[in-house]
This record gives sequence, structure tokens and C-alpha cells, in this order.
Amino acid sequence: MSVLRVLLAIIFPPLAVLDQGCGSVLIVFLLTLAGWIPGVIAALIILNRR
Repeated sequence: MSVLRVLLAIIFPPLAVLDQGCGSVLIVFLLTLAGWIPGVIAALIILNRR
């Protein structure tokens, strides 16, 4: 997990997981719409699995 990805996950979570697939982007986008913090947490979890 690079520093750039972590910063993207904090600033705009869907952009950080763009290369992880459509499902991941959709989930993170919906969680970001529901609240910024759930989107950030989901993006960091998805990036950590990689």
C-alpha cells in the first residue's frame, strides 16, 4: 500500500480503489455517499488486502 494510495483513500476513496474492479468501486462509492468515514475505512481495507 503506497503513500499515494493512502492519501487518495483519505481524500476521495473511490479513486483509490479504481483498479480493484467495478464492485469495489461501487461499494466504496456508496459507502462514501452514506458517510465519508465508512468510505475511507472500506477503501483502506480493500487496499490492505492487495
